[in-house]
Amino acid sequence: MKFSTKASSAPSPTKANSMIDKKIEEYIEQHTTNEDELMYAINRETHLSTYYPRMLSGKVQGKFLEMISFMIKPKHILEIGTFTGYSALALAKGLQPDGKLITLEVNQEMESMLRKNFARSPEASKIELIIGDALQIIPQLKNTFDLIFIDADKEQYVDYYQMAFEKLKPGGFILIDNVLWSGKVIKPSAALEKETAGIVSLNKLVAEDPRVEQVMLSVRDGLLLVRKLPVN
Repeated sequence: MKFSTKASSAPSPTKANSMIDKKIEEYIEQHTTNEDELMYAINRETHLSTYYPRMLSGKVQGKFLEMISFMIKPKHILEIGTFTGYSALALAKGLQPDGKLITLEVNQEMESMLRKNFARSPEASKIELIIGDALQIIPQLKNTFDLIFIDADKEQYVDYYQMAFEKLKPGGFILIDNVLWSGKVIKPSAALEKETAGIVSLNKLVAEDPRVEQVMLSVRDGLLLVRKLPVN
């Protein structure tokens, strides 16, 4: 199934946040700043009009992405996997005034919704949507990036990481979503599905990569924050 580049990020039938107690999840929501009007509208529309609304970053993760972007103050952001545009808009809020976010989406059917959602944002002029296969597009990009967010096909996570790393500035950051995959990453290797195996391979690759340092966070379905070490 390929609904979008983020199609694989819906670990059905379990929920992405199934490892977190429901009351704790509600407590976290209650103590996180509410979405603005546009983000709320996109969140609601995504749940009403898409097959896998769990693919949306949502209020808590969206606010985390926004905070990270404000802290880094990136000039150039790359997003691999757009879905309905929620995470792109969250990340774009922290861009420098002359900054730019490039977001890649493989599903042509999403283009109309995405362009509509982006057009409603004050950051619209900073966002460039490219429809197509990220593995073909990334090598053609001219920019290097301060921040890269990966949330696309899990089986290709290793490929995305390796390509993204080459486009990342020294000292820059990569954020990778769904790295806990509803806890499936700790199952015996013989029982791993292809998507889970892709995530496990990515996690192992990053953990053993001497070019980076990283921290894995239990935000939603797991986020891996990776920093590319400066060249000595």
